[in-house]
Amino acid sequence: MKKLFAVLGDPIGHSMSPVMHNDLFSFYTIDAHYLPFQVKPADVEVAVKGLKAIGAAGFNVTIPHKSTIIPFLDEVDDLALSIGAVNTVVNEAGKLKGYNTDGLGFLKGLEAYFPTVSGKKVLIIGAGGAARAIYFTLAKYNPEVVNIANRTIERAARLVEDCPFPISSSAISLKEAEDHLGDYDLLIQTTMIGMYPKISEQPLCLSKLSTQAMVCDIIYNPFETQFLHEAKRVGAKVQNGVDMFVYQGALAFEKWTDIFPDVQRMRENVLKQLGGTLC
Repeated sequence: MKKLFAVLGDPIGHSMSPVMHNDLFSFYTIDAHYLPFQVKPADVEVAVKGLKAIGAAGFNVTIPHKSTIIPFLDEVDDLALSIGAVNTVVNEAGKLKGYNTDGLGFLKGLEAYFPTVSGKKVLIIGAGGAARAIYFTLAKYNPEVVNIANRTIERAARLVEDCPFPISSSAISLKEAEDHLGDYDLLIQTTMIGMYPKISEQPLCLSKLSTQAMVCDIIYNPFETQFLHEAKRVGAKVQNGVDMFVYQGALAFEKWTDIFPDVQRMRENVLKQLGGTLC
């Protein structure tokens, strides 16, 4: 019998996950199908119970349900629980277990550009859900320091306090981050600033950025945000959010099938959907 996989979100029409995963099921000759379901916040519990009742093999969770879904799962992986968000659910012998592949997906996508974060000085811009997943995951790979810069310093401070892993971190203002950009080896922009249609905006000025730095923006629409454009102008290496999206999906696919898929195929498929290519 064909296995069912899904993604739950609100809205969900923009999701590229169905095309990406259905292509993989076909490529690996797996008898399965992946469907998008728009689920309103008030209906999350019903949706989860419904997927469990019909024997869905697994599903993804996207905005705004990554945190609210947790009480309705049978079990949650320790990292996902510490992050407080789930993006991947696996039906393990009738029990739904939640995982978070966002942070590790970011790190896996970064490796080709920046092989290791061990001993490096890192700045994360933003203190929301994506920042939390990336920060908590980074903390396990021995960076020298990871500082959090946010418009609201109190929110960044709470994120630092919440980290369950030993790490040297400070919550700083965006102005302080601008003044000390030259100190950092890796910058990670995790906010929605610069996303289409407000493509002319960026979270901070990069004039003091080191030319040896690596600059990442988890946005991929547009392909090159104003933030990345300025980083390239300064002379830094840059990466947008396509690789993080592809690798978090690849890690989810592996949890469902025990196959780590062809990420280059996934990447090309995503770029085709986005209507362009990356330099």
